[in-house]
Amino acid sequence: MSKAEEVERLPLISVKGVPMIPYFANVMDEVDVFQAHPDDLLISTYPKSGTTWVSEVIEMIYKDGDEKKCGVEPIYMRVPFLEFAAPGVPSGIELLEKAPRPCFIKTHLPVQLLPKSFWEKNCKMIYVARNAKDVVVSYYYFYQMAKVHPEPVPWNEFLENFMAGDISFGSWYDHVKGWWDKRKEQRMLYLFYEDLKEDPQREIQKVMEFLERPPDARLVEKIVQHTSFKQMCQNEMANYKSIPTAIMDHTISPFMRKGITGDWKNHFTVAQNERFDADYKKQMEGSTLHFRTEI
Repeated sequence: MSKAEEVERLPLISVKGVPMIPYFANVMDEVDVFQAHPDDLLISTYPKSGTTWVSEVIEMIYKDGDEKKCGVEPIYMRVPFLEFAAPGVPSGIELLEKAPRPCFIKTHLPVQLLPKSFWEKNCKMIYVARNAKDVVVSYYYFYQMAKVHPEPVPWNEFLENFMAGDISFGSWYDHVKGWWDKRKEQRMLYLFYEDLKEDPQREIQKVMEFLERPPDARLVEKIVQHTSFKQMCQNEMANYKSIPTAIMDHTISPFMRKGITGDWKNHFTVAQNERFDADYKKQMEGSTLHFRTEI
């Protein structure tokens, strides 16, 4: 990537009321008309909620635990990111145009921005949700290292922006609730990051059952080992270190930073926690969705 292709940190652009990274916003017309294949599998999350982890789990399931087959290409080539675009690298749409179908597709889009074809073709979907407090901490560091985002701001300001939904992909609250409500009318498995951390065997078995794969305790155990946080950090085909530094600078913060539940306690002040809890209660009022902030 040449100097001329260095990513410029630009302010977010509203796409139908959702704040988006400008590079992503510029390809949303193409994303809108994307035609899903009935057998495509959509992996959806709000950012920093375990997308790469679950993507690698699914790849291992379909490739019968063959690490060599999963190591042929980086995860972002094996599971194209639908709305991704950045200077000097192929966009998600470009990768999907070349991908054999059916395929695995990653998205961070809220339900209202997902291309209609996914609903019309009744695609299977796996959604992963993570508690808001750990998401905002992880997102704060991701904003700093992933240069497609606007200029980073101090922690206290980022926390306020998160609560207001004034960050890339908009409100966490709207996102998790929107997908939660959609699960009733779609072939969707809704998973929780905290459950995956607590009992990966149980959750991977759930995924296999949803994908109509035969039960296989040995395969599950192999996947648990291969997709542990320690292994994923060291896996060059999963840790995003092959992305140009002009887009992601791992010297600022690694893409895979901690992968734990409860790191928010190291960042929230008592006052911030009280304010966040009060706001959270208002924003989640009436929803049957419940999260654990520690396990």
